Amino acid sequence: QWVYNILEKKAEADRIVYENPDPSNGFVLVPDLKWNQNQLDDLYLVAVVHRREIKSLRDLTAEHLPLLRSVLQEGKEAIGKRFGVPGSQLRVYLHYQPSYYHLHVHFTALGYDAPGSSVERAHLLADVIDNLAMDSSFYQKRALTFPLRADEPLFKKLQEAGKV
Repeated sequence: QWVYNILEKKAEADRIVYENPDPSNGFVLVPDLKWNQNQLDDLYLVAVVHRREIKSLRDLTAEHLPLLRSVLQEGKEAIGKRFGVPGSQLRVYLHYQPSYYHLHVHFTALGYDAPGSSVERAHLLADVIDNLAMDSSFYQKRALTFPLRADEPLFKKLQEAGKV
């Protein structure tokens, strides 16, 4: 609901850094709640796409390339204009597994070791775009490894099924 409240401007409308209102290829860029916006060393923003049917990396196909390119390019430009941080100094990625199932993209300062920005969980948006350009169903076919904490419900289910 938090995501929908942002998209519908029922919450955090004053925090929106940038919006592309296009219903198909648009998104809202907001500071992540973990970032206090007082310094750029730990810059952290999230682009939340308007399309509600895209839940995670697994749903992406070549059809979504215009959306993904829009998020990458316009997100970098907006951060550059607003915070003076060039695109070359940003890490732009998606999580798999995501913390919530509505497609969103993380933008962090390159030098900031943000939670979940490690290789086991983060998929660079530029790589995702390249992979989908080569094979539209790349993320439906590809095995994706990801870490789980011992207290996560999915870990418990995998344990019960004898998969861990």
